[in-house]
Amino acid sequence: MLYIIRHGKTDWNEKHKIQGQIDIPLNEVGRKMAENASERYKDVHFDVCYCSTLKRARETADLLLKGRDIPIFYDDRLREFGFGIYEGTENSFSIPGCPVNEFFFHPEEYKVPVEGGESLDGLFKRTGEFLREVAFPLIREGKDVLIVGHGAMNSCIICQIKYGSDRTKFWKDGIPNCELMKLDVKI
Repeated sequence: MLYIIRHGKTDWNEKHKIQGQIDIPLNEVGRKMAENASERYKDVHFDVCYCSTLKRARETADLLLKGRDIPIFYDDRLREFGFGIYEGTENSFSIPGCPVNEFFFHPEEYKVPVEGGESLDGLFKRTGEFLREVAFPLIREGKDVLIVGHGAMNSCIICQIKYGSDRTKFWKDGIPNCELMKLDVKI
């Protein structure tokens, strides 16, 4: 079985700032969310955890799995989507014509990445490789795999598994911070 969870809150989440690949830690609210999730999901079986290399996901994984004998492996392919020069932008939705807003409202039309940013094709490629090379082989062996990641990156994995990469459904199943989602993988 495959499970996926988004990191706890950060100060930038609270300020509606685009985090992307900037390495922002959890805030106290986010740490508490991860600790609460640890209690809420303590009876969910995981054989292994794969986690983004960014601090907010790493902290979440550590708090979520504290006291459990579950190995955590870090993989750069699970990092958040790269928003380039717009990382750190506060309230992008209030900026008329802000090009990254297309990604949030019409991801299927987000063709050209912003300066220093990542393409949606790139995100699908790296997360797809992770699924094919790491997660799916473990699931075939009967393992329960947990992924600790981010809003857009998690949505990309969910989109591939549930909707065959239909980008019009990219945000359909967004996961709130520290909410676990079970994904039924047909292999």
